Amino acid sequence: RFTGTSEMTLLWLSRQLWRHRVKGLLVTLVVTVVLMLLAIQSLQPDSTRGHPTESKRRRPPPLAFLKIHKTGSSTVQNLLFRLGEKEKAAFAFPYYTYQFAYPERPLLPQVAQRQRRGWKCAAQFDILCSHMRLDLAQLRQVMPQNTVFFTLLRDPVRTFESVFSYFTATVPAFAQAKAAAAVARKSALSVFLESPESFWDPGEIRNGLAKNPMCFDLGLNSQGWNASWPEDLAQLEDAFQLVMIAEHFDESLVLLGALLGLDHEDLAYVRLNARSAGSVATLDEGTVGRLRSWNALDVLLYDFFLQLFWEKAELYGLDRLERDAALLREAAERLRQTCVARRGVPPGDLEDLLRPWQTDTATVVGYELRANLSQQQQGRCVRLTLPELQYHAHLYFLQGRLDSLFTRPPPVDKGEHGIHLHRGGEHLRGKDGRGT
Repeated sequence: RFTGTSEMTLLWLSRQLWRHRVKGLLVTLVVTVVLMLLAIQSLQPDSTRGHPTESKRRRPPPLAFLKIHKTGSSTVQNLLFRLGEKEKAAFAFPYYTYQFAYPERPLLPQVAQRQRRGWKCAAQFDILCSHMRLDLAQLRQVMPQNTVFFTLLRDPVRTFESVFSYFTATVPAFAQAKAAAAVARKSALSVFLESPESFWDPGEIRNGLAKNPMCFDLGLNSQGWNASWPEDLAQLEDAFQLVMIAEHFDESLVLLGALLGLDHEDLAYVRLNARSAGSVATLDEGTVGRLRSWNALDVLLYDFFLQLFWEKAELYGLDRLERDAALLREAAERLRQTCVARRGVPPGDLEDLLRPWQTDTATVVGYELRANLSQQQQGRCVRLTLPELQYHAHLYFLQGRLDSLFTRPPPVDKGEHGIHLHRGGEHLRGKDGRGT
């Protein structure tokens, strides 16, 4: 717990921001950074936590994880944050906040790199795992040639239900359905599915998640089938070495571990950014059918990569995969037993450091850590349960980007693709200099 008048004032301010659900993510991120500094002892580099064979393990290749909304991707991102911090990897971060100008696709102008002393100073990045809408051409310019590309898909029905719940107030089509539902005294989701076309304006970019959201995040035409779809799927198949499946999450992590040279301890996790049971809609057969029909391209996408997933699983060996998934579950459970006192904790019961960002329409729960952890255990356990915005802020600070949360250096000259280059390549900015 923090002590002192100034610290208590900051805690009070952060709690007020949460209670009123201030929509200024930058303000929240700044407060979070200050809280991270106050709690920095619990996040000191824990270099002693590695296992005996760790020094002999090959360094993972550069990684690009396409973080698709509401598929379980925050759990994978946390794993990559922990791995990258341990390896002192250079993260390709958005210039300001936690996503690359989403739902637009100007990736290159949004990337900025500044490493603090002790962190790798490199011309290329090691890990990119922040939210973005896929643009393979830009992504390949940002990441090295030997980068491993992977992503995570989820059953389209559950994905859309989660997207709708989480973004009801921010996606225009969903917000209109919510207003109509208040009059009809029905659930917003049921009202939307009765006549989705009446709420959905395909020309509004903020409606990208309102139909086939996984296709949208993958940069595909999400509005309807066209002749380029088979070629587009083939390009994704060629680009991504692995497409994980949320319904086979542990098996997916085993395949990822084999690809990256990671063991079960490296892959141990807790589920992050999960909603409370009351925020998850119960879906009857008719609703499921309407969801599949409205998201038909996501169904096609999911079925295509599910088949490819099982082909990779068979190459790995199904019996071997089952054994290794069981070992991963055991490693994850050992870590949970060490760290977690209580799971599914309502946001009001969580300390600011471990409280996930809340939306107006969904309650996101978190974890309470055990008391009396050693300093080494505390460092590992805090990282394990640290929400996305807080971990982003922590890594921003470690890479020497604390100043970029408050100030922007003036551009020096203009490079290719409309990118402004600060001296030494320290900052990359877009044509208009705006952050995310």
